[in-house]
Amino acid sequence: MIRPLLALIGLAMKQLMRHRIRSLLTILGVAMGMFLFGTVETMQRSLSEATEISANDTTLVVYRENRFCPSTSRLPEHYENTIRKIAGVTEVIPIQIVVNNCGASLDVIAFRGVPPDHLPRYAPQLSVIDGSLDAWRKRSDSALLGKHFATRRGLKVGDRFDAAGVTVTIAGIIDSDEPQDNNVAYVHLDFLQQASRAGLGVVTQFNVRVASADQLDRVSEEIDGTFATDQQPTHTRPEKAFFAQTASELIELVGFTRWLGVGAVAAVLGLVANAVLLVVRSRVKENALLQTLGYPQRAIAVLVATEGILLGMVGGALGIAAAYFFLQWQSFTIGNEGLTMAIVPDVAIVLRGLLVAFALGLLASLYPAWQAARKPIVQSLRTA
Repeated sequence: MIRPLLALIGLAMKQLMRHRIRSLLTILGVAMGMFLFGTVETMQRSLSEATEISANDTTLVVYRENRFCPSTSRLPEHYENTIRKIAGVTEVIPIQIVVNNCGASLDVIAFRGVPPDHLPRYAPQLSVIDGSLDAWRKRSDSALLGKHFATRRGLKVGDRFDAAGVTVTIAGIIDSDEPQDNNVAYVHLDFLQQASRAGLGVVTQFNVRVASADQLDRVSEEIDGTFATDQQPTHTRPEKAFFAQTASELIELVGFTRWLGVGAVAAVLGLVANAVLLVVRSRVKENALLQTLGYPQRAIAVLVATEGILLGMVGGALGIAAAYFFLQWQSFTIGNEGLTMAIVPDVAIVLRGLLVAFALGLLASLYPAWQAARKPIVQSLRTA
């Protein structure tokens, strides 16, 4: 069973090589369609990771009520002591955020000001891959840059960087399991308060960690109830829900790209089907001769289907690989209202793309394979 199948695969490859230009153009067309599909799938997966709450999420974001852009959210820093006393709260981090653009953009620069001693507790998953955390602590105007941020801007340790009216010296490059961390610059809280003219004692938000995920709702209600009658009332949400609500424009933009992915899949399907149909119609006599030599109709159908699958798989592999390495190289980030979403590909997207390419090649070949197998030998031999 295996040997005849391998023989048919080898014959299918030879048949495709006989028409190099046609096969190459089809493969390139499939590659472009799968490149678009891979990019869209990566964006959708990144959005899902940024907005879907899981049982492991225990972080709340305390923001100014009815405010969205960081420049409009102003909360007294002394709220920290009150929040820390609420049952179930394990950590409270005051954060000042400054961005160069509050609207949806492909190039958002976000500074996060945190107390230097709080950073290991706020982001324990951070690791410094270049530079030093101690150097960052010692110099008030220094910054720790996420690796995607640094790559996108071509920055390295020791460089000076100026954006959104803030000038910093890069003390380290960081890596993190959290995509948000790889696309921001961490600076000292008091330095950013002064550089942004927000004033000491005023922050953008508080990130609050609770003991377990089932306490998120209770703690958030208690926080908002505590400050409901203050001059600066709060609106507290889980971190991913905060992203989903605040970056609604970004989510709509990324959601629209799914239609581009559907269009890419349809284009690949039509392209492969057209190529295989042309192959079948140009080889009517050859298929009839194969049948006279003892090849059953099922073998002819498998031969034609194999050619379609090969076109889909080779083109799909090229397109998905190109999308993967392109997105790794460019490190695209989409931001909205101070929140960033990194478009980072992973192996799961590559495997899904290859599976889709295989399925499209097979689906596109079914009708041509059936057409080639059912045609009578005598009629095929008489065909000019």
